[in-house]
Amino acid sequence: MTHVLVTGSTGLLGNNVVRSLLARGDKVRCLVRPQHDPRPLAGLKVSTVVGDLSDMKSIYRAVDGVSHVVHAAADTHIGGRHRERQFAVNVKGTIGLAQAARQAAARLVFVSSVDALPAGKRDQPADEATVGGAKVDCGYVHSKRVAEAELEQLIQQGLQAVIVNPGFMLGPWDWKPSSGRMLLTVAQKFTPFGPSGGISVCDARDVADAIIAALARAESGKRYILAGHNMRYIEAWRLFAKVADGRPPLCPAGPLMKIIAGRWGDLLAMLTGREGDVNSAAIRMSDLFHYYDSSRAIQELGYRLRPVEGTIADAWNWFREHGYCRG
Repeated sequence: MTHVLVTGSTGLLGNNVVRSLLARGDKVRCLVRPQHDPRPLAGLKVSTVVGDLSDMKSIYRAVDGVSHVVHAAADTHIGGRHRERQFAVNVKGTIGLAQAARQAAARLVFVSSVDALPAGKRDQPADEATVGGAKVDCGYVHSKRVAEAELEQLIQQGLQAVIVNPGFMLGPWDWKPSSGRMLLTVAQKFTPFGPSGGISVCDARDVADAIIAALARAESGKRYILAGHNMRYIEAWRLFAKVADGRPPLCPAGPLMKIIAGRWGDLLAMLTGREGDVNSAAIRMSDLFHYYDSSRAIQELGYRLRPVEGTIADAWNWFREHGYCRG
């Protein structure tokens, strides 16, 4: 039995990691913010440390006595705003946690994102060896890339750590919800035009199992892409509509429509001070083909990819059972 600290335990991936660890019989501790949603951890036999990634005292309390750390907490907003906040959480918070883990001789799995990697191509998915520049210059992408670079330096200094890069995750226990917002929107509201790029859809339960495998046996310093089924957004959105008995989109949006949507989102953010999911940075991201090859994780971690339609159905049914859907 191991004693594992999980950050981001109330989010989609973190909550699935917690539940998978408990099912194995591991002891789990969660770092939670003072105002966290109590539902994700309700009824689970976990211990908690109240604090956040900006408070080193709470980080050291959380790490004290654990043998392993899964760092799944992050600010994941895609947009042109909140760069300072995202660097505070995604970079400074990660460095602080990694330093505490190294001092405690705890092994760390850092959950990054495929958004920190170069984009793939329709006919050539990217893998761990693919080189290239950042996808889009936004706070989330930049902060994740910097966090990875900082972590690699700490690994050279003795930190035992592995980096994983999940794709577009769906599944049950998406309390906030996070990536499930896209499923809920497309399923419940007719959206005639979809993005023109593509995504790699994976199941958060499969990603959680691969993270636990990496925690146990992956070589320190290695990176694993935990992506999934590569498909165009329009194909994924049609599957969303099919599973939810909704109306499928007609076709990808044209260039002018995307420009208008992005600028309208930017204008709303300027007027309200709140940036939504539709903005110019998010539109540019949706034009890319986020296609990835998970062969290394499949071979070395036993990573599995369950059928994509089953993943979508399980996510949708979970949302229905927990009151996220109309009707």
